[in-house]
Formats: sequence, C-alpha cells, structure tokens
Amino acid sequence: MPSTAPRPPMAGTDGPGPSAARRWWILAVIGLAQLMVVLDATIVNIALPSAQHDLGFSDSDRQWVVTAYSLAFGSLLLLGGRLADLMGRKLVFLIGVAGFASASALAGAADSFGMLIIGRALQGMFGALLAPAALSLLNTTFTQARERAKAFGVYGAIAGTGGAIGLLLGGLLTEHLSWRWTLYVNLGFAALALAGGAVLLRRTRRDPGARLDLPGTLLVSAGLFGVVYGLSNAEPHGWDSVMTWGYLAGGACLIAAFTAWQTRAVHPLLPLRILLDRDRAASFVAVLVAASGMFGIFLFLTYYLQVSRHYSPVSTGLAFLPMIAALIVSAQIAANVTLPRLGPRVVVPVGLALAAAGMVWLTRIGLDTSYAGYVLPPLLVLGLGLGHVMPPAMNTATAGVAPNDAGVVSATVNTMQQVGGSIGTALLNTLATSAATHYLNGRTPTPRVLAQAQLHSFTTAFWWSAAVFALGLVCVGALYRTRRATAPAVQDSQQKAAIHF
Repeated sequence: MPSTAPRPPMAGTDGPGPSAARRWWILAVIGLAQLMVVLDATIVNIALPSAQHDLGFSDSDRQWVVTAYSLAFGSLLLLGGRLADLMGRKLVFLIGVAGFASASALAGAADSFGMLIIGRALQGMFGALLAPAALSLLNTTFTQARERAKAFGVYGAIAGTGGAIGLLLGGLLTEHLSWRWTLYVNLGFAALALAGGAVLLRRTRRDPGARLDLPGTLLVSAGLFGVVYGLSNAEPHGWDSVMTWGYLAGGACLIAAFTAWQTRAVHPLLPLRILLDRDRAASFVAVLVAASGMFGIFLFLTYYLQVSRHYSPVSTGLAFLPMIAALIVSAQIAANVTLPRLGPRVVVPVGLALAAAGMVWLTRIGLDTSYAGYVLPPLLVLGLGLGHVMPPAMNTATAGVAPNDAGVVSATVNTMQQVGGSIGTALLNTLATSAATHYLNGRTPTPRVLAQAQLHSFTTAFWWSAAVFALGLVCVGALYRTRRATAPAVQDSQQKAAIHF
C-alpha cells in the first residue's frame, strides 16, 4: 500500500517543491537560458567576416572574438558553480542572465575591436555564472525519476543541438539584418528568462557555515585559463610553439596543484568524492568526448558546405536541421525508454558508436556528391547517436548530488563541455591543416587540386572525430558500472542528499 506520509521538501528549496505545472514552466526558463549560452558558441562564427569588415580588424585578431568568450567562460565555470551553491541558485541565475544580456548589448554596439572583445569576455564571465546555476536548478527541481528523465531529455537536446541552431540563426541574422543582431538576439532570450526566473524560481537555502575556497578558486581558474588559452593557440602558432605547449603545461601543473589542495581544503571548491564516483566520472568523460567530436561536425561540415559546395550561410544552417530533429527525438527516447531500462553503461556507449559510424560515413563526401545521398544520412545517424550521449550523461552526472554540491557538479559538466570543444577545435584544426599540406606535396596547385586538398582536410577531420568517439566508447564502457550496481549507488546518494538537507 503506498505511503500517505507527506513528501519532504525538495532539495535546495525553502519549503515544498513547486507544482508539476510550475516545474515545466521552470524547465522552459532554464532551457531558454541554456540555449542562449550554447548558441553563443557558434552564432557569432558566421558573423565574423561581416564584423571584421565593419570594424576593420586583422585576420590574426579575428580568433580573439571567439577566444575571449571561451577563456572567460571556461576558466570561471567552477567558481560560478560554487557561487550558486553559496549565494543561492536563483540569485546567481538572475545575475547571470542580466549580465549576459548587458554584455551582449555592449558587444553588439561595439564601434571598435577592443569594445567587441570586452563585450565577448563579459559574456563568457556571466555565462560562467548562468550555465552551472541553470543545470543545478534543473537537478534540484526535477527529483522524480520519470519527470527527471523527460527534463534532462529536453536539456540534453538543447546542449547537443545549440551549436547547429546557432549556425542557422547566425546565417539568417547576418544575411538579412546585420552581424550585430547575432549578439542583440540574446536580449530577447534574456528578457523572457529573466522575467520567468524572477516569477517562477524560489530562493534556495544557503549553508551559513560554507566558505569559498579562495586558493582552490585561484588555482583552478588559472589552470583552466592556461589549458583553454594553450589550445586556442594551437591553430595560429602550432603545437611546437611555447604559446601552445607552455600554457598547456602550466595549466596542467596548476590543475594538479588544485587537485592536491582539494584533499586538505576545509571547504573544497570541487570535493574529490564527486570525481571518484565511477558513474559520474564516466559521464564527465562522455560529455568531454561528445563536445570534442561534435566540432568535427559543426566546424568542418560547415566549411565543406560553404566552401566546397558553395552553400549560403542560411542554406548551411538549414542543412543541419535534420540532425537537430533526429537528436531531439533520440534524446527523448534515451531519457524515457532506453536509459531507464538499460542504464548508462549500455546507452552511452551505443550512442558514441552511432556517432562514430556517422562520422565514418561522412568521409565519403566528394566535391560533386549530393547532400541527399552523402550528407543527410550520416547527419541523421549522428543525431540519433548524440541524443543517446548528452542527456543520459548529464542526467547520470548530476543524479543523487547533495544540494550543497549541485552547483559545482553542474559547473563540472559545463567545464567538460567547454574544454572538450576547445580540444576538438585545436586538435582537429591542426590535423586538417597538416592533411591539406601533405596532400599538396608534389602536386601542381591547380584550382581542382586545391579543392581536393581542402576536401581531404575535411575528411581527415571526420576520421579523427570518429576515432575520438570510439576512444570515448572504450573509456566510458570501462568506467560505467553495471545497471545493477549503479541503481543502489544512485539511490543511496539520493538518500544522503535528503538526509543532508
């Protein structure tokens, strides 16, 4: 006979949890805010040529429009996650949304290169507050298994498709309005998210005895800055440059020092118990790998369609729509059907296997091949695969987390996604450039040969993306426990979270 005892208040809230209808409105607000952050990773890329022509900055400076955002965002994520735990998730969420909108307006109104870079850096900084607060709000709002599965299916689909949506929206805005609208569009998203968040979200309790781990914050922020900056220098300076390996080595040393400090810090920024849980660690790896491999899709397939096939920016964005649809459908199937029945140890590796197969299929493209025959089918396979990676991994990574760790766990998920994207961009760009150079050795650089060399660089990137997905499959398959072992562990951690509250 079911228990009639009153349900305890939801973790991290003051009093009973929100009603079912209110929870789904909260999901809409969180999803809108997350979409705003994810879009910004790609929406500005298509607008770069127009912005460069308008503001008159050089080709060597162009990378800073992307790098300024990724540096601030990647290096401050863990700090943003812990601030959400210490100050309250609603407050940090609203500050993040308002700050992101203000920074977007500043960057959109830029009349100089310096003003644009400042705006982009501020976007990254406020995004580092917003992203972990949004995911931790999702984690603490949806605690019932069935509802949680649906919510993470939606959230994971946004995380997976945001880059492609950014390409489409960026093309539309740049072609029909102005590059500035790729930044101004955030004001509309932010207004809705800010109003909805202020009305729907509830203030969360904070632990009055908790303190910010200042030494840990400085170590990990500087370390992540070094890693992201080093990776961003790989393309313009090469892997043998001190600007690349020097920052990478320095960042790795600082992160190692941060790890050692966390073992004895009184209030650790990232408690190591979070990383030592096998299912959580496997999920972090899955998000890292998925983000790394996805850049092989968005970046190089965009180049192929626009440069080799002469698609317009809008047509390029439309070409990704089938993958977005497949990913959304796959995310819901994974969250509501396959993950509850089979567990992450089966679902996530299968998703990575499908993604790898899709990337291998894409290597068959040519200069004269059709979209319907050679691009569309692998895109659908990729969408189905990634839909079985991102939502299940994010769900598992945040499952059963104590309320005072929700923000930092969410920040770790976002950090894996950001660092994975940086690794994918740097590694695949380098490999593609080397492949094109090697192809031209001994050949007369006629227009046809140059086009073939560029195509060879794209297919090389696809092969390596497939290899990244395959390597991730092996790693997460070894890390994830069996479903029988996972379920009690998650249940036990959820009980501990309730007891802690």
